[in-house]
Amino acid sequence: MNPKTPPFDAAKIREISKEFPTPFYLYDEQAIRKTAQDFSAAFDWAPAGFRNHYAVKACPNPRILKILAEEGMGTDCSSMAELILSEAVGITGDKAFLTANNTPLSEYQKAKELGAIINLDDITHIPFLEQIGLPSTLSFRFNPGPLKGGNDLIGKPEEAKYGLTPDQMVEAYKLAKSKGVKKFGIHTMVASNELNPDYFVETADLLLRLLADVSEKAGVTIDFVNFGGGIGIPYRPEDDAVDLQRVSEGIKKRYTEYIVNAALKPPKLLFECGRAITGPHGYLVTEAVHEKHIYKDYVGVNACMADLMRPGLYGAYHHATVLGKENVAPTETYDVVGSLCENNDKFAIDRKLPPIDQGDIVVFHDAGAHGRAMGFNYNGKLRPAELLMKADGSVELIRRAETLKDYFSTLSYPGLA
Repeated sequence: MNPKTPPFDAAKIREISKEFPTPFYLYDEQAIRKTAQDFSAAFDWAPAGFRNHYAVKACPNPRILKILAEEGMGTDCSSMAELILSEAVGITGDKAFLTANNTPLSEYQKAKELGAIINLDDITHIPFLEQIGLPSTLSFRFNPGPLKGGNDLIGKPEEAKYGLTPDQMVEAYKLAKSKGVKKFGIHTMVASNELNPDYFVETADLLLRLLADVSEKAGVTIDFVNFGGGIGIPYRPEDDAVDLQRVSEGIKKRYTEYIVNAALKPPKLLFECGRAITGPHGYLVTEAVHEKHIYKDYVGVNACMADLMRPGLYGAYHHATVLGKENVAPTETYDVVGSLCENNDKFAIDRKLPPIDQGDIVVFHDAGAHGRAMGFNYNGKLRPAELLMKADGSVELIRRAETLKDYFSTLSYPGLA
């Protein structure tokens, strides 16, 4: 059971909001660092080393990336902007990982300039990349198809656009080797926000067995294995966090069986988790501005789906705390809504909460990944600021709120540009 207690109270938020009006995102630096340290420590047994490449898409803010770099993490990138963010905080070379996804040549070129690991998504990408010269290191993404079940969020692997089949994997390594590639990696990503620890052990079993098979059939040595991301977080109070120690022990057992006992060169272990690192330590802070009582009871807040789209997009749950009323009985049933002209602009539906008054601060938990990053400007909505709360309780602005000038800046029209 997760009590969902925010690391701040109503008085602290009232103080912050004098300088930075709600809505805003607030990240807990101390908690992020602790989670990063614990994640790395869970795999410190890996004989060739371990690194988590934080998925930049989860929270693409350079201050967050810099914190994680200081804790030994790299980056997992999938666009030019993410590569540039990685470069800006000093994450280059093999600490940066670019996974292809219909990637244009310009992004491959940037990855090569940074010395980043390039992870190809299809065998046809080898001749495509060859236009700018193949790097000395390449990785390939594996799609297990029906060999591995997906989950509700990411779907079935055999219906996904990503990765190569088992036979294609062998051919890809053979082809890359024949073209002069010297070092190789192997990668897969088959789940998102998965809470079952055994799922990740099963994935590791599948990938390590494939590694051994590819090594033999393609005549290559695999230098690193990337188990992808997908480790979920307990969004609901009744959810249990993934037991990382259990995941680690399960992977270690398979690593010993398929690598050590088979006398293969021990590969470095990589993950690319984003949500698991920052997700629990970010909060969307909003203020109640309206109430409405018709066929249902509504509370309107000054944030909307444009600020946090997960609930409206696929019904995701984000726990809500009404600051100052943590110990008040949840006697009311509300839909908590925003001001977007869409009826799915709802943070919570039929949620049991204490009575909410105009001006109350409502905090949505677990918004530190895929929150502000997925924001948009429909209806002319302006994305909120991002704040970083340090260990001493002080707060730093790490991204200002958007303004109308920002919104109009790309228009070519008199009086608006």
